[in-house]
Amino acid sequence: MLLTKITNRLRGEVRLRVVSAFPERVLNLCASRRLALWDVCWVTPTEFACTLSWQDCRELRRAAEKLDCSLTVEQRRGMPFFLRWLKGRRALAVGIAASALGLLLGSFFIWDFEIEGNVTVSDREILRALEKNGVRMGSFGLSVDGDDLRNHVLLDLPQLSWIAVNVTGCRAHVQVRERVEAPGIVDRREPSNLVARRAGLVLEIRTLAGERMVLPGTTVEEGQLLISGIEDTDTFGARMLAGLGSVTARTWYTLTTEVPLTGRRKAYGEETVRWALVFGTHRVNFYGNSSIADGKYDKIQKRTQLRFLGISLPVSTVREVWRPYTEEAVTLTAAEARQKGEAILTEYLHTLVDDYGTVQSSLCTAREADDVLRVTLTAECREEIGRQVPIYDQTVMDAEA
Repeated sequence: MLLTKITNRLRGEVRLRVVSAFPERVLNLCASRRLALWDVCWVTPTEFACTLSWQDCRELRRAAEKLDCSLTVEQRRGMPFFLRWLKGRRALAVGIAASALGLLLGSFFIWDFEIEGNVTVSDREILRALEKNGVRMGSFGLSVDGDDLRNHVLLDLPQLSWIAVNVTGCRAHVQVRERVEAPGIVDRREPSNLVARRAGLVLEIRTLAGERMVLPGTTVEEGQLLISGIEDTDTFGARMLAGLGSVTARTWYTLTTEVPLTGRRKAYGEETVRWALVFGTHRVNFYGNSSIADGKYDKIQKRTQLRFLGISLPVSTVREVWRPYTEEAVTLTAAEARQKGEAILTEYLHTLVDDYGTVQSSLCTAREADDVLRVTLTAECREEIGRQVPIYDQTVMDAEA
């Protein structure tokens, strides 16, 4: 369907309105001469509109001279009519040809980057490493050597384990894979104990090496021995090894913060919008003074890459919104202060627990005193509490205690 439409536009097509007392004669004439019609629309029983090619329209006009009908051209579309329109406008034709040539030549250069696969490494760092190795906006796309570029960029960015740069037209697709740090190797030859990282109620204990010192359902304190690296044998006495295993326990947290009931907030004034164009790496501002009046303000910037027929152009528009503001005193209600404090404590709680387990339930309470709301968050969690400690260090700690 799309190919047929493009072909018709290249050949040129005409929208024709036919008025005749016997319109079937016109249709029979088209069928006998094999003139293709499409998009036929009946207006009245004696009038219809249709679309046909430019050549078929000319032949239909000549053949319909002997018929009692009226043929009216409503619209002309396609390349032949466009070229005829340009015939008397040489300057415009030269400009269009120059633009087309510029687009063709510009498609061999890189004007846009698309980066995917990065999480911790920012786009700015990747683009800086590519620029250091000769791939920047405006670089010749066919000269990019993917293998050589990969070897040099990986040396500059050790956080990456793989990178590939594929140039398609004027866009460079950059795909990266970040390096995954290998977990620490447990030294099974160094004698060690597994002790409690924090207090809790033991739910499950799995011993891989060593001797279990607690049972499920036991309450343990911080630093208490869970799996001992000293194991008694029936023949050789005690032997020392690395106490290994995992201990899952219920733990409880009580976190507290104070939220002032009086504070300050931003009161925004009239916004100022500024525009700029970026050609490659050069920026053209459409405002005289690049600075703004004294005071505090928020700046929001949006950059849009221009495209033509799906091709990225080396031109971007920049829209900057400057929002000046002044700070004014504001009083929070107890509910607002409690919500704010609860959000702060919940976020902090997850930083403590998420690496070891999950939060099972939480309860937030608040108490007001002297323009301050004291917010307390109590949470119950399920997490891994085991921590490996060398036996020598544990012995020294017990002696010092």
